[in-house]
Formats: sequence, structure tokens, C-alpha cells
Amino acid sequence: MRQGLHGQGASRGSALGRARVREPHALEVAEARVAPAEAEAELARLHAAIEQVRGEIRAMRDQLHGALAHEVGEFLDLHTLLLEDPELLHGLDELVRSGLYGADYALRLQRDRLAAVFEGMDDAYFRSRIEDIDHVIGRVHAALHDHEAELQGVAGEILVTDAIAPSEIGRLHSQGVLGIVTSGGSMLSHTAILARSLHLPLIVNAPQALGAINDGDVLVIDGSTGEIVIEPGPSDLRVYRARLREEKRERKQLRRLRREPSKTLDGVDIRLYANAESREDVAEAHALGAAGIGLYRTEFLFLQGREVPDEDAQFRAYRDLVLGMTGRTVTIRTLDIGADKADNSGLALRNEPNPALGLRGVRLSMARTGLLETQLRAIARASGYGPVRILVPMVSGREEVIAVRQLLTRVLKDLAREGQETAAQIALGAMIEVPSAAIALPTFARDLDFISIGTNDLVQYLLAADRNNDALGDLYSPLHPAVLRLVHSVVRVARARGMPASICGEIAGDARFTPLLLALGIEELSLHPSPLLEVRRAIRALDLGHLRARAPALLRARDRAGIERWLDAVQPVHAAD
Repeated sequence: MRQGLHGQGASRGSALGRARVREPHALEVAEARVAPAEAEAELARLHAAIEQVRGEIRAMRDQLHGALAHEVGEFLDLHTLLLEDPELLHGLDELVRSGLYGADYALRLQRDRLAAVFEGMDDAYFRSRIEDIDHVIGRVHAALHDHEAELQGVAGEILVTDAIAPSEIGRLHSQGVLGIVTSGGSMLSHTAILARSLHLPLIVNAPQALGAINDGDVLVIDGSTGEIVIEPGPSDLRVYRARLREEKRERKQLRRLRREPSKTLDGVDIRLYANAESREDVAEAHALGAAGIGLYRTEFLFLQGREVPDEDAQFRAYRDLVLGMTGRTVTIRTLDIGADKADNSGLALRNEPNPALGLRGVRLSMARTGLLETQLRAIARASGYGPVRILVPMVSGREEVIAVRQLLTRVLKDLAREGQETAAQIALGAMIEVPSAAIALPTFARDLDFISIGTNDLVQYLLAADRNNDALGDLYSPLHPAVLRLVHSVVRVARARGMPASICGEIAGDARFTPLLLALGIEELSLHPSPLLEVRRAIRALDLGHLRARAPALLRARDRAGIERWLDAVQPVHAAD
């Protein structure tokens, strides 16, 4: 019987397929004991299963490329670290040796112990890691019994589940899964970001889905509106086919924009840069006509192995990046890594009580100046091959900018003495993602050549809301009056000094928010390559003068509903073929 449900659209696109329902994960095993003489053999079996899972994760990590290498690889690295955690391993050994519990039940008890510790923490980041513990324990349990831990997708299916990890979504997409519906989740989570980069329809926060949908039900889902139809009727199928035709027409329109300028109706050029971290990203950015690379993440070089990459290894990566953009400006962000990211190199501190507020970004670089000097030398050497800018993350005030500037000046002089070819000067910019930097920008703007507003972290810190905490999905939003007013004030400072100001983060890659950003004074955006053409199309349908005239009304909005009404009133209308 037909039934309609609603969730929150997190990744655009439509899908028609059979439902594959995965119930919420729970490791339910009965209490079982082993004889004292069997304890060591049981422990050996458990250790073999753990080693098998480590090998599986290493193999998956080695197969990742492009966008998946960053988003999925980060979580796989975290799962590797969990498997090496002494707390986990020692606890399992004690439960088997001293408690004489079977391996399955020891896993269950240790999982519950660790979950209780994490649940009792004040920090939302650590509470959210319970899902990773469950994922790792589930893998080990599967290895004990020689069955597949990863959910296997079937072409033509739509997965319905409580939650899905980024490490699963890439595999499901490659297996032909058409779309995903989750009962929880947030449209700003890592999973949602990855789904959008893969163009995989995703609906989150659909609490009735698991109770209403059965295995094998036929579903129609719309990742734009969050609409779910169970056992669709003839009229639903007609609507679905019409939507597919519209999506095909839209893709055709977008392809025509690859070589078109990103210019508003009143003739203002808006520069669209691409975020990148791999050769594949750079190639896609080039093919789509990006103005350059607005954010090149260097962390992937440091997360690939246990050794810190030396100057030559970094130089080769940065040189190839510069050459790949054939004369277009490349912005390289210095290392942004901390305890919130899986780090096999040992650079970041382990077990920081609050990693989001800890030793990360420029703070880590300044604590290890040798590391920063090596990276600056490699970037400066790459500047001999084309235009390069340096972007410093997690800046909180003037002192950090001055320290990096002084080190960069010394590096350029040293390289000149060594006979290395570099640019005479390299532009230095700051990520404005910490509220203190945004507020104090007038005091150190003259020390910068450009800025990039990092909205993902700025929203998180300004609203005290973890974007990966599903319970805060409604609170974590760039559409908060405080966020818009702070961004506007930052842009005004930059414009007063004639300094370029770009914006990056998820808001930059969502064409629905393009009118808002232009109204606030933004004329440079940096985004993942996949939505670049959609944003270009939005720009070409907007009148910048009209938007700027309406900016005061936007800044007077008192709540998110008022901002959404403003957005609804200014959305561009795209011409049909």
C-alpha cells in the first residue's frame, strides 16, 4: 500500500529501487565461558581476527583515490588506531584470560565498557566516536566467524538504515546502490558531504523510515526535497519519470557551462576556485574552468603513512599541483591536523580532552617550527613553477600571522642563497574560522595579503555546536543571524583594505546559498569541484546590484526562518533550453 514519508534532503537526485533494510547495529551475544585450558587458544583466535581486520582496512585504504582518499581514508585511519588502542586490547586480554569469557562475549563487554566511558564525556566529539567503536567491534566479530563485515550493496537497491559511515558509502556507490535513507544523521555530516561529491541521493533524519519500510518494498526517493514514497502508484511513477527528464536536462545545461564565465547578469565576475587534495581533484577543477585552486589540503601527505614526508616529497606534490593548473593561482593551506584526525605519523597529540579546541592547525605548526619550515620551503620551491599563495589555518590572532610571515621571509632568503628558483614574494593569507580572528581582523588585516573564511569551523565554534553530532543538526547551520553578521563584518574589513576575501566550506558549494553570499559581499568562492557548475549557473542568473540592495534586509533577519524567507525570495530562475 502506498505511503509517503519525509526526511531531510542531504544529497540531490532521484532514485527508484527496492528497499534494503539494515536494522540498527547491536552486538547481541549470549554470555559464554571457556575452560582455563582453552583461554590461550581463544585469545589467539581473537588476536587473529583483530589482525585480519587491520589487514582489511589497510587494503581498503590503499584502494582509495580522489575525494574518497580524504573523506573515507580519514575514518579508516581512525579505525586502525582504535584497533591499536591499548585500552581495548588490554581489556580483551583480561576478559579472556582472567574472566574466562569467550571471544564474542569479551568483545561485547569491552564495547559496553568503552561506550560507557565515551558517553560520560562532556565533549561531543568523543561521544560521537561510539559509532566508530561499534563499527570496529562489528568488524572483529565478523572476522571471528568468517563472514562479511561490510554491508554488501546490490545494484538497484536503496539502503534504509539508522546511520551510515563514510567508509561504507564509497563501497555501496561502486556496487550500484541507487540511494540511501537514514533515520538519523545531518545534511552537514561527513557522510552527506561525501554523498554529494558522489552524486548519490541521500535522505537523512527520516525517523519513521525503519518502522515503515520493509525489505523488498519499492521506493521512490527525492534527495532534494527529502520525500520518500513506499510502493509508489502510477501518478508517483509519472512524477518520478518527469523528474528524471528534468535532471537529465539540467545536466545537459550544466555541461555547457564548462567554458562559460562566472559572471552575474549585471556583468560582475565572481571567481570560482576549487578545493582539492589529489591529482584527480586538480584535473576536474581544470576541466570545469575553475579560476584556480582556492584550498589545497596538505594533510593527505601526512596521513598516508607513518613517516612525515620530507621536503622533496612535499615539493614534488606541490610542484605537480602548480603545473596541473597551468598558470592559474594555487592556494596551498599549511598543515591542518590535530587529535581530531587520525594521524599515524605521531605529529598530533593523542587523547587531547577537546581536540577541536586543541593543538591543531597553525598551533601545531608553531609548536613544531621545523615541520612548518620544511613545508614552507617545499611550497616556496613550487612557486618557481607558477603562481602560489599560502593559507594558514586556525589563526586566532596577529601573533601567529607575524610569526609565519617572518619564517616565510627567512625561508625565501635561504632558498635564494642556495640558488633555488622561487617567486620573489608569496602572498600569505589566513583562514578566518576562529571567532577571535574574525572579530580582531581589523587589528591584523594589514599583515595579510588575502583571507579565506572557513565556514564549517566558524559555524561550529561560533554556535558551540559539533557538526557531526546528529542531535545538534538543527542548531548547526550557517543560516544563523550571528554567522551572517560576522561574515559580513569580515568581508567589510577585507574590502576596506582592498584585500581578496574568499569563502569556503559547505555553504560555498551549495547553489541555494549563492545569492546570500553575494549579498554579503563575497566575490570569490572555493568549493569542491563537483557542484562548481551548479554554482556558476546560479551566479549567471543573479543581479549583484539587486542582491546588494537587499543585503540590509538579510542582516536584519532575527532568526533562521527569516533568513530562509529572504533566500526563497531571491532564488534565481534558470532559463529552459
